[in-house]
Amino acid sequence: MYKMNPKVDGYLRKNKKWRQELQKLRTILLDCQLTEEVKWRVPCYTFQKSNVVLMHVFKEYCALLFFKGALLKDANGILIQQTKNTQAARQIRFTNVREIVEMKPVLKAYIYKAIEVEKAGLKVNFKKTTEFKIPEELQNKLDEIPALKTAFAALTPGRQRAYILYFSAAKQSKTRESRVEKYMRQILNGKGLDDE
Repeated sequence: MYKMNPKVDGYLRKNKKWRQELQKLRTILLDCQLTEEVKWRVPCYTFQKSNVVLMHVFKEYCALLFFKGALLKDANGILIQQTKNTQAARQIRFTNVREIVEMKPVLKAYIYKAIEVEKAGLKVNFKKTTEFKIPEELQNKLDEIPALKTAFAALTPGRQRAYILYFSAAKQSKTRESRVEKYMRQILNGKGLDDE
């Protein structure tokens, strides 16, 4: 078993609800010769400095998140795409320790497959920002205000994508319009959705 990172001990102490499940997952992950780190405030397991899988918790379940899960063959049908816009990552979800214990050989097989993906240097082919449909409400403002169109075009593809997905996520046109209005100044200032 690889070395335990004391920062992960702290994470486990804080997560009382899922502590047993996380401890069992941790043992399995370390048994697969992965390096244990904390990234994004959660336990992250790496192979030669490349992110392979992380553990995280939600209200209803805890999960392993495979960074390049889209590249894994899912013979057991257990990999879950978190949202329709998630391109690379896939989760395996758990609601109790028994599931983890029963799935241990399968989990190890998936972890080893994920390590092989890293060793092979495989990359996920991400959808280009230009392939995402710009919501009508944003397009109208871009057509109306040339400075906004210029500023939006100058944003990095990731920032453009974040705005497109955020605006598109609203079900009602009125909400999409108000989101566009709210973030126009930020776009004009060359900032992304989450930039301060």
